[in-house]
Amino acid sequence: MRVTITLQCTESGDRNYITTKNKRNNPERLELRKYSPRLKKVTLHRETK
Repeated sequence: MRVTITLQCTESGDRNYITTKNKRNNPERLELRKYSPRLKKVTLHRETK
């Protein structure tokens, strides 16, 4: 049930992180606050296809 997802920065548009999630427990899109190397600060990252 675990699938690999890519996290994309909402401010710069960079795809910085790859992680996994359980689709049964989290059917909606994942949103995490992660560090963006280009902006050098913590920003919101959303799951992309």
